[in-house]
Parts: sequence; structure tokens; C-alpha cells
Amino acid sequence: MLIKESFISFIGSLQDEICTALEGIDGKATFREDRWERPGGGGGRSRVIADGAVFEKGGVNTSVVHGALPEVMAQQFGVQDSQFMACGISLVIHPLNPFVPTVHANFRYFELYDKEGNLKDCWFGGGADLTPYYLFEEDGKHFHQTFKNACDPFGKELYPQYKKHCDEYFINKHRNNEARGIGGIFYDYLRPDANRSAEQLFLFAQANGNAILPAYLPIVKKTKDLPFTTAHKDWQEYRRGRYVEFNLIHDRGTLFGLKTNGRIESILMSLPPRARWEYDYHPEPGSKEAELLEYLKPREWAS
Repeated sequence: MLIKESFISFIGSLQDEICTALEGIDGKATFREDRWERPGGGGGRSRVIADGAVFEKGGVNTSVVHGALPEVMAQQFGVQDSQFMACGISLVIHPLNPFVPTVHANFRYFELYDKEGNLKDCWFGGGADLTPYYLFEEDGKHFHQTFKNACDPFGKELYPQYKKHCDEYFINKHRNNEARGIGGIFYDYLRPDANRSAEQLFLFAQANGNAILPAYLPIVKKTKDLPFTTAHKDWQEYRRGRYVEFNLIHDRGTLFGLKTNGRIESILMSLPPRARWEYDYHPEPGSKEAELLEYLKPREWAS
């Protein structure tokens, strides 16, 4: 089976598995599914959950798009008269309870062809990161350790390398390099070479995709029933504002979707249902809210 076919099959199965697991924990809401077609070629399957007992809003999307490489990307890659294929899974889950963190993950595969349809280049990208509003240190350790365990069989150097990439990527540069959350792993443009085949890179992506539920669900189960106040929700929504800023200003995935004439509803499903901005707001020194900000800096989480 071609890598492209293997990856498309994998993300479809992973989408089903994740949605079933999240519906099981929520117990109230179910995913709405929309199948859509891209005018330039391909399409996708968007699934959104909302107004649940646990999940206020979330999306788990897959897409397989292809066609002529958009001009803006042709210039970026330095090619002409090229065709492309991009497939991937992307999820963002915004829980109702402020003590449950938001999670994001994305795994994708890209192929580039010449005008005769010959494969000229291919690469993998992906990662997962955690955005808590109130941090339990053991949860951060669990999330990172799960992805370290997924990476280690492919090389002990990979988790530290891709954790560093994540720390450097998910920051709001316009906010004095404030981190969006506590990170995870992030990689991009992983190409087959003399040291790693496309098959090995696919297995690596598969291992990390399969780590999403073990990394996140135990945290959800532990925190979803904790009591919270209006003040806790206000803080959650304030921090969600930072999430929105990153996604709309800096996120490559959002920009790629817009540049390739992607489905706008699916591209922006990552945004929370409610967020807030307060002028020159600073949490009370010594509070749990202020404590979170101390964790929004690179640190070692996994053993």
C-alpha cells in the first residue's frame, strides 16, 4: 500500500476512535458530521461536538485535498506548474470545566508532484500540545511522558528535539513570547532520507497519533467533575483569548487552510465558543491564576 493510502486510512480510523472515546466521556453531546468538497480538488469530514456535559466545543477533522499548487505556496516552495496532495487530522477540544485543559493535535502528510504527475517531494508534520487554565503538575508530566514514550522507540533524541520545537512554535510573539500552554511535541517537514524511510516516518506519525487519547483522557477523567466558580470561568475565557490570538496570527495550519481555499468552518473550528479580553489585566500575585503564568515557560516535564 502506498504511504498516501496508508496515511489516509490511518487518519480516518483515528478520527472514529477519538470521537467515540470523547462521546463516551461526555455522556451527553455527540459529534455532528459534515462532509465537504474543496472546489480545487478533494474534501474532508468535519466533526464537531458542542454544549456537552464535559466538552463545551470541540472538533476532530480529517481532510484529503489535492490539485494545482496555489501560487502563494508555489512561490514559497520555489516551484512552478506543480500539483499537490495534503491529508491530515486535526483536533481541538475546549472543555467546559476550567480545570480541564484544552488539547490540540494535528498529524499531516504532504506530497508534491511535477506537471506530469511524478512525485517530486513529500514530508510529514504533526504534534500535540496541552493548554491548561489551572495547572496540576502531575498532569503536565503525564501528557509529556506519554508522548516521550511514543517517540523513544524511534530515537531517544526525538522527544527532546520535538519538545523544543513545540516550545518555540506555540508562543505569542506579540505578547513578549508568552507560551500558549505547556507544550508537547511539534515537528514539520520530515522527509525520507538515507536514515529513515517514508514507511518509518509513517510509523512514527502513527505512534504519536495513537498517543493522543492515552495522554489526554486520564486528565479529563480526573478533573471534569471538580467544582468551579464564575471567576474560574472568567480566567478560562481570558486565557482562551490568548489561544485565539495565536491561531489567527501565527498558526501555520490556519494560514495553509486559508491559502489553499480550504473550508472556512473547518479551519476556524479550533476557536473556542467564548473568549474575553481585558485591558491590562494581571492576576492577583500568589493566586492560582498567577501560578499558571509561571509554568508558561520551557521546562522539563518528562523523566
